[in-house]
Amino acid sequence: MKFIGIIPARYASTRFPAKPLAILGGKTVIQRVYEQVVGVLDEAYVATDDVRIEEAVKAFGGKVVMTSVDHKSGTDRCYEAFCKVGSGYDVIVNIQGDEPFIQRSQLEAIKACFEDDATQIATLVKPFTPEDGFDALENVNSPKVVVNRNMNALYFSRSIIPYQRNKEKIEWLSGHTYYKHIGLYAYRAAVLKEITALPQSSLELAESLEQLRWLENGYTIKVGITTVETIGIDTPQDLVRAEQFLQAHKEIIG
Repeated sequence: MKFIGIIPARYASTRFPAKPLAILGGKTVIQRVYEQVVGVLDEAYVATDDVRIEEAVKAFGGKVVMTSVDHKSGTDRCYEAFCKVGSGYDVIVNIQGDEPFIQRSQLEAIKACFEDDATQIATLVKPFTPEDGFDALENVNSPKVVVNRNMNALYFSRSIIPYQRNKEKIEWLSGHTYYKHIGLYAYRAAVLKEITALPQSSLELAESLEQLRWLENGYTIKVGITTVETIGIDTPQDLVRAEQFLQAHKEIIG
C-alpha cells in the first residue's frame, strides 16, 4: 500500500495571515511541517493557492502543487492536489500545514489503521489525563471523540462527551478515558473522491466539524491512538509558544 502526504497551506487566514511563511526557529512553518513528513510517507506535496507559498516551498527543495483559491476545506484542497499528482497512491494523508511538530510515530499510527481492509477514513486521538485538568477537557477548541470497541469513531463534539451524570466534574478525568481529537486524517483514494462531493450536513454546521459530515453520511472513521501532544499554530501567540517549545527541545527537533 502506498501513502502520499498532502499538506494544505493557505496564505489568507483570518486569525494569522501568511501563517505558513512565519519563521519558527529559522525556518518557515511550512518547511518544518514538510520536513517532518518527508521520509515517513512514500511522497509528500504542499498544496497551496498562493504563489508566495509555492516559491517558498521550491526554495527549500520541497514539492508543491497549486490549487484553487475557492476551496472551503483542506479536504477539498487535498483532493484537487491528489488528482494532479497522486496517481498510483492508495491512501492520501492530510497533514495540517500549521503542525510543525508532527511526529513520525503519529504518521505511522495513522498508516497502521489501514492494515484493516475495512478502513475508509482514519484519524488520531490522544487520551486526556487527570494532569491535563478539567479546563483542558472543557476547551471547545479541542474536539472530543467517543469510539466503539472496534476503535471506530461514534461522534466528535466540542462539548464534553460522555457526560458523567453521577459524578462531580472534578472526578470526570479519573473516572473515564476521554479522547482529544488530533486533526490528522487519511483517506482511501476512492473515499476521498466521494466525501468531497457531499454537501455540508446539519451536524457539521452545528459543531463546525467537517468530519461529522462523513459520519452523518454513513462513512466509518478508524481511530488510532497517540500519546504525543501536538502544538498547532492558529495565532501569532501560538507561534511564540511554538518557538519556546522548539528552544526547549532543540536536541530532538533541530
